This record gives sequence, C-alpha cells and structure tokens, in this order.
Amino acid sequence: MKVLVKNLALAGVAAGALLHPVAAQAGGAVVGVAAPSLATLVAYVRSGDIYVSKGPAEKRLTTGGGHARPRWSPDGKSIAYLRTGLLWVMRADGGGQRKLSSRPASGPSWAPDGKSIAFASLSCSGGPGVYRIAATGGAAEVLFPRDCRGEDLPAETAPVTARTGSLSERLSTDDAVAWSPDGTRVAFRGGDCESVYDACLSLGTVATGGEQTVAAYGGGSLQNKGFAVVPSWRADGAKLAWTAYEKGETKAADRPVHLVEYDTRTRAKRTVGGALDREMAYLDTKRAVVTGQYGKGSWVLVVGLATGARAPFHEGSQPSVQPVR
Repeated sequence: MKVLVKNLALAGVAAGALLHPVAAQAGGAVVGVAAPSLATLVAYVRSGDIYVSKGPAEKRLTTGGGHARPRWSPDGKSIAYLRTGLLWVMRADGGGQRKLSSRPASGPSWAPDGKSIAFASLSCSGGPGVYRIAATGGAAEVLFPRDCRGEDLPAETAPVTARTGSLSERLSTDDAVAWSPDGTRVAFRGGDCESVYDACLSLGTVATGGEQTVAAYGGGSLQNKGFAVVPSWRADGAKLAWTAYEKGETKAADRPVHLVEYDTRTRAKRTVGGALDREMAYLDTKRAVVTGQYGKGSWVLVVGLATGARAPFHEGSQPSVQPVR
C-alpha cells in the first residue's frame, strides 16, 4: 500500500500536477510542505513584507508592512522595492534601507549595469511614464514618453499604497516596468499606443524614445477588453513574459488572468503556466517562479515552462530572482 501511494504521488508530479498535501498553517508558513531547493535566492512579498529564500528556509528582510515589488540588482547585492508607494533600495541582507525618491513610483527595474533604476510614475502627458534615477539617488529623468523628455516634471503627488477590487482590477493598473538585459529597451504599460487602444504594453527604445506595441486591447479594430502588465525578461533577452487578462466578444473568448510569453525575435506569443498564474520571473530557460493559487491563498510556485510541472515554494507573491553570476 505504501508503495502504491508513493508511485501515485510520483506520477502526479511527472504529469505536472500540483500536489496538495494535508498541512496546517502556522505563522504564515505551511507545515509539512518542503519548498524545492533552487540555485539562487528568490525575493517575494508576504503580508506587505519582503522575504528571501532558495529552499525550505526563508529570511524576512523588512517589517511593518507596506512593501512591494522587490527587484534584484544585476550583481545580486541589492534590492530595489516600493515602500508605501515610494522607491527604496536595500542590501541583499535587508540592511542599509534608504529612500531614493519622493516621487510616487510603481514597480522598479535595474539597468543591466546596475548604475540606475527605472520606475513608472505620472508623466507630463497625464498618463503613466517611465523615469530613470541613479542607484545612489538624485534627480529623476524621463525616459518615456519621448515627448516628455526635457519638459518640467509633473508635481509630486501622494503615492498610491494599496489597490482594491478583484484580482483583475488590482492588476489592471500595475505599472511595473522591466529593463531589457542588453539595456536597450524598457517594457512598460501604456505608451503612445494608448492613443489607439484602450490598454496596451509597449517596448520603448532607451536611446531614441521610439516605441513598439507588443500587446493591445480595445480600440482600433479590436473588440476585446483587457490588459498586459508586470513584464519580465528572460536573462538572454530572447523572451519577454507578462500578466494578461482578456474579455472577448463572447463569453467563450474570455481569458481570466494568465501569463503570456513573447518571443522577441519572431513576435510569437504563447500562454504559459496555469489559470490565475501571474507575475512571472524566469529562473532559467526551462523554469520560472510565478504567483499562483495554492490552497486558499497566493503562493510563489516553481513552474516548468515546457512540462507545466508545478511545485509550491513559499506563501507570498511578486517574486524576483537573484541573478546568477
């Protein structure tokens, strides 16, 4: 009987099933669920604080709540993050926490050289724009829209610290950005494409300010509604992933929250992960960590991109993978 149970469990893992062992919750962790061991640290958020882990053990880096969107520096020695809607940075061990800007910010992303950080904030156009600030602090400058470069910066307003509503409503206005591994482009929500579509995701070229639309919803000839948010690059720059939602012309065409992977060379798109998976960060070319549903809550899951195999890592969301050097 014991052999049969063991074989059934192994078969479930091989088929890509997410096993749900009986486990009691204690202090935010799940007793009896062993997280898979990874080669590098993953930062994630639980109950408004940032944790890091690469296996069963985890370390809490912040206290007091109000923290979001941790992002590792290219050398893996620092983490940029949001604290009560403003941009902060700290060492990988949680020390040296310091505010970089008093301008309201959304999900940051480091330049590949580690010298500056991109973040989203209100632009001169009245919509979301992309700014760049030195990793040591100082004045922020506009990257996108291009027409806002050289213009006076909008007045600083009170930061938005919490989103309410359904999962799709909360995600729809998330302005997290992602700097490409080669440093030439930034992926961000909105852009010039908003003059045509109701919602869109753009790739902006840093040097010229030019933009390319990679996902669009509503407007033009499109009869759908939806969004594409929280972009994430694979380390080689060949793939870009984002969280998407789509409401089609018919109920059968509706797509709940899901993940899209985009080939930057062929422009082909495919769905990866499972229903309600979101906020993907690549571990390597074959695996990623995502926020997904496990039990009754949101967990960081390790997902096989080809096989669909899934393993619970830690309770939490908004994962970011420390670069391997």
